[in-house]
Amino acid sequence: MSTSHTRAPARNIGRLLASRQAGTASVRYQPFTTIFAQGDPCAVVMYIEKGRVKLTVTSQTGRQAVIGILGAGAFFGEGALAGQRRRTTTAETMTASRIMMVKTAEMRRRLHEESALSDWLRLHLLTMDNRIEAALLDQIFDGCEMRLARVLLLLAHVDEHEATHYALPIISRDLLAETIGATRSKVDLLMNKFRKLGFLERHNGRAVGIQVHRSLLNVVLRDGAVQDQLT
Repeated sequence: MSTSHTRAPARNIGRLLASRQAGTASVRYQPFTTIFAQGDPCAVVMYIEKGRVKLTVTSQTGRQAVIGILGAGAFFGEGALAGQRRRTTTAETMTASRIMMVKTAEMRRRLHEESALSDWLRLHLLTMDNRIEAALLDQIFDGCEMRLARVLLLLAHVDEHEATHYALPIISRDLLAETIGATRSKVDLLMNKFRKLGFLERHNGRAVGIQVHRSLLNVVLRDGAVQDQLT
C-alpha cells in the first residue's frame, strides 16, 4: 500500500465520498444548530465539508464538557460504524456548515472496498482519540488559561502550518465562555491578558479579527516562563 494512500488529503477524501451519490447527502446548517443530540439514534456517519462543529457530552448530573472542536475534513458520529445505537455526544455547528451524511451500511462498504478511505479514517480516529483525551484532562486538571489556549489553538488550526500567526475565526466571547466552562468576564480577562503577553494580535490588513501567535503553544505545553507570567 502506498504512502500517498495512507496520507490522502482531507479534500480528496471528501471527493471520494461524493463520487458516488448512493447513500450520501449534503446538508447545510446555520451557526449554532444542533446536528444531533446525546441519546439520538445513530443512522449515519458525518463528514464536515465546510464549517466547524463542537462536540459536547453531558453527565447524568447535568454537567457539560466540550470534548472536540472539528473543522472541514473531519468525520464525526463514526460510533455508528461500531454498532453504536445512540449518540453519546451532542454535535452543534459553530459556524455556517455543510455536512455530508453517509449511511452506515454505505460507509462500511466503502471502507471495505477503498483502502485510501479506510487508512485515512483510521488515522483520523487515532488523532481524535488523542485530542478528546487531552480535552477531558483539561476539564479535570487544568485551569481556564489552559482550556482557553487550547480552544484558540484549535479554532485557528495552529498545528497545521509552520507560520507564526494564524487567523482566528470570528466567535463570540459568550460561546468561548460556554466552551471552556467559565464566565464571560473571565474570558474577557484572559483574552486581554493573552493580548498583553503577545499571544493575540489584531490583523494589520483589511481583514477584521484577531490573529493567534504560535507562541501560544507554550501555554499548552506548560512552558515555565509563560506560566509564571499567567499566574
